[in-house]
Amino acid sequence: MSQLKALGKTLRNNSSQDEKISLKVLGMDCGACAMTIESGIRKLNGVKDVKVSFTTETMEILGKVDIELIEKTIRKLGYKLTKEKTNNFDDLKNYKGLRGFFAFIWGQPIYRRAILVSLLTLLSITVDSQLSIPQIFSFPFLTLVFSTAVIIAGTPIFLKGFRSLFFAGQITIDLLMAVAAIGALGIGATGEAITVILLFILGEALEAFSAEKARDSLRSLLSLQPQDATVLETHSENHEGDAHKQNNRNHSHEVIKAVEKVNTGDRILVKPGQRIPVDGEIINGTSSINQAPVTGEEIPVLKAVGDEVMAGTVNGEAALEILVTRPSSEGTIARIAKLVQQAQAQRSPAERFIDRFARYYTPTIVVIAIGVVAIPVFLLGKPFLNDPDGGHGWLYRGLTLLIIACPCALIISIPVTVVSGLTRLAQLGVLVKSGALLDRLADIMIVAFDKTGTLTEGKPIVTGIRSINCVHPLNKHQDCLHCDEVMKYAATLERASEHPIAYAIVSEAAQRKGVNHIQIAEKIHAYPGKGIGGEINNKTALVGKKDLFKGNELGWNKIINEAKQTERSGQTVMYVSVEDKVLGFIGTQDAIRNNSSNALAELKEMTPPISNIMLTGDNIQTAQRVTNLIPEIDKIKAGLLPAEKLEEIEKLYNQDILTAMVGDGINDAPALARADIGIAMGGNGTAQAMEIADVVLMQDNLSHVAMALRMARKCRAIIKQNIFLSLLLKIAFLILTVPGITTLWMAVLADVGATLIVTINGMRLLRQT
Repeated sequence: MSQLKALGKTLRNNSSQDEKISLKVLGMDCGACAMTIESGIRKLNGVKDVKVSFTTETMEILGKVDIELIEKTIRKLGYKLTKEKTNNFDDLKNYKGLRGFFAFIWGQPIYRRAILVSLLTLLSITVDSQLSIPQIFSFPFLTLVFSTAVIIAGTPIFLKGFRSLFFAGQITIDLLMAVAAIGALGIGATGEAITVILLFILGEALEAFSAEKARDSLRSLLSLQPQDATVLETHSENHEGDAHKQNNRNHSHEVIKAVEKVNTGDRILVKPGQRIPVDGEIINGTSSINQAPVTGEEIPVLKAVGDEVMAGTVNGEAALEILVTRPSSEGTIARIAKLVQQAQAQRSPAERFIDRFARYYTPTIVVIAIGVVAIPVFLLGKPFLNDPDGGHGWLYRGLTLLIIACPCALIISIPVTVVSGLTRLAQLGVLVKSGALLDRLADIMIVAFDKTGTLTEGKPIVTGIRSINCVHPLNKHQDCLHCDEVMKYAATLERASEHPIAYAIVSEAAQRKGVNHIQIAEKIHAYPGKGIGGEINNKTALVGKKDLFKGNELGWNKIINEAKQTERSGQTVMYVSVEDKVLGFIGTQDAIRNNSSNALAELKEMTPPISNIMLTGDNIQTAQRVTNLIPEIDKIKAGLLPAEKLEEIEKLYNQDILTAMVGDGINDAPALARADIGIAMGGNGTAQAMEIADVVLMQDNLSHVAMALRMARKCRAIIKQNIFLSLLLKIAFLILTVPGITTLWMAVLADVGATLIVTINGMRLLRQT
C-alpha cells in the first residue's frame, strides 16, 4: 500500500503532463474481468486510455489520475491492486499436468471453497440416498443442502457480477450466472442451481489456469538469470621487504552479490556449469557456452577473450572472468522478458474485435432472454414457472438461454492461442513484439533479404590485394611493399568504421609483416553505402566502392579492367586512393550461411508459397554469385544504397502484398522499419535489433523465419477453429433451448466444455516446433 501511495504522490507532483501508469491487478479469473476493469477505470476523471491484460495481469493507464482513486475503484469491482513488480523470480510455480491443475485451484480461495462445497454436496447426496432423513423446517434435506451450497460457493460470483453492473455499468458473465443461479433457486431447481455454479467455477478455473501457464512461461524465462553473481573485488596488501621498503601487491577476492547490485564495469567470475548472471565480455579464459536457454541454439559456442556473452547462458568446461557491460535490468534476459510481456499484453486485431463484439453481444443476449420469457407468457399464455406435470416453464428456458449464451469460450479462445504462440516462439529464440504482429506475419507473401550478415556470414575476408605498381597477379599472400602500402592506407581509414568489410581489411593489415602499425586518420567522413574518407599525414585518402570515385583519378584506367574481372568472379572490390591517385584495390568475399539455401527452400514450400528477394549494396556480379549458390532466390536488386533499399521496400509495400524485410537490425534500419514486418538477425547487435525490428531472431538462423511464419499461420488457423467451435456449440444449444430440450446443467456443461476445448486447442502451440 505504501508503494501505491508513493507512486500516487509522484504522479500528483508531476501533473503538468499525462502519465503512463503501470500496475498489476490480482483476482482476474477470466477474459471478461479485463473488460470490466477497463470500463470502470475509463469512467474516472483524467483517464484518457486504459488497457488491461488478463493473461499478464497488468494494467496501463494514460492520463492524470489519483492512484488512490484507481485503487478504490479496483476494490469496488472486487479485485486487488499492487505496484507492478520488476521481476517474478519467486513466483515460479511450474504447474504441470492434472496434478498441477489441482495444485493451482487448491491455492485459490474461491476454487478451494468450491472443492469443499462439491465434496460436501456429494456426501449429502450419498447419505440421503442411504438414510431416510426427515424434512427440516418443512423443506427436503437436499433442497436445503443445495441452496446452502449455492450461497456459499456462489457468493463471490454474485458479488462480482453485481459490482460490475453498479460500478462499471457492465453486464458480465458473472452477472448472467448470478441471475441464472438465483432464478433456478426461485423456481425450486436447487440441484441444477448448484450444478450451474460448480460447473461455472470449473470453467473459470480452467481459464485462470491457462493464463497462469502462460505467465509461468514468462517466469521461467526470467528464472534463467541467476539471482546472485560472484564479483571479483581488488584490494591491496602491503609487505615490507629486506630493504624495509613497502611494496604494494593487488589481490582479488570473491564477493557474492545480488545480481541487481552488480554494476557495469564490475568483474565477475563464472565457474564451469554455472549460468552467466549478466551480459558481459570475456577478459580471461576460454570455454564453450551453451546458449540454448536464450537463443534455442543447440550446439555450444566456443567463446574466448573479447567475445560477448549473454545472461542466462551456461558456462561449459572452464572458469571465465567477465567484464560486465550491462546491468541486470538492461541485460538480454530482462529485455527479452519485457518484450514478451509487452507482446502478451497487446491485443491482436481478432482479440480487439471479440472484445468489441462481447460488449454488445452480452447485453443483447439479456434482451433476447427477456423476450423469450415475456412473449410466450404474456402474448401466448404459456406457463411462466414449471408446469404441474413437471415440464419446464419459460422462465427456466430464459435462464438456460442466459447461460448458454455466455461468451466465455469466445473471449478466451483468442488470447490463450496468441499468448501460447508468442511464448513458444520466445522459447525457440524468436521474439515477436505483439499479438498484432504475429497476426500480420500470417499474411506475409514476400520476404526480402539483406545479403551481408543475413544470407551470408557477414564476416568477409580479404581474398586478394592489387597495387597499381604490382607485377604479380591478385594475391593476398604475396610479400609486396606496394600491397602493404595499399593495406596501410585502407586500414587506417577503415579502423573508424564498423562495417564487416572494414573489419576484414583491418584484420588482414594487422597480420601483414610489411604493415608496421596502423596510423590514425583525421577528418573522417563516411559515405553511406559507398565508403569512407579522411586525411592521413595531411593527405586526402579514400577507400570504397567504384561509386565513391570520379573515374578520372590518376592510374584509374590502368587498374579498372583487372578490378572488373575480380568483381565478375563474385568478389567485392574496394578501391584505395590518395590525393586523387589510385593506389590499388582490395578484393573481399563473404561466405554463404550454411542453412541459407534450406531456409529459403522452406519458405517456397509453404502453402501458399513465399517469394524470396535479395536486396544488396554489392555489385551485380557478387549478387549473382550468391544466387548461384542459393537458387531459391527469385529476384535480386544489387548496388543499392540504404535509401534505395528503402525505396524497393516502398514499391513492395505499395503493391498491397505484405512484405517482411530480414536484415542485421543496424545497417538496414530504414528498410526494416518500413516493411510490413521487420525481422532482425539478433545474434550480433541484439540490443539494437530489439529496438528496431518487429521480430528478432535471437539465433542467427534463417530457418527461424519460416518457423515464425508457420507459427503465425498455425495460430490464425487455431483461432478460426476456436471461434467456429465456440459459435457452433452456442448456436446448437440456442436452437435446442427454445423448445425446452436443454437444461440448465447441460447449458453450463456445454459452456465449460467449449472453454476446455478452445483452451486445450490453443495451448497446443506450446508444443509446436
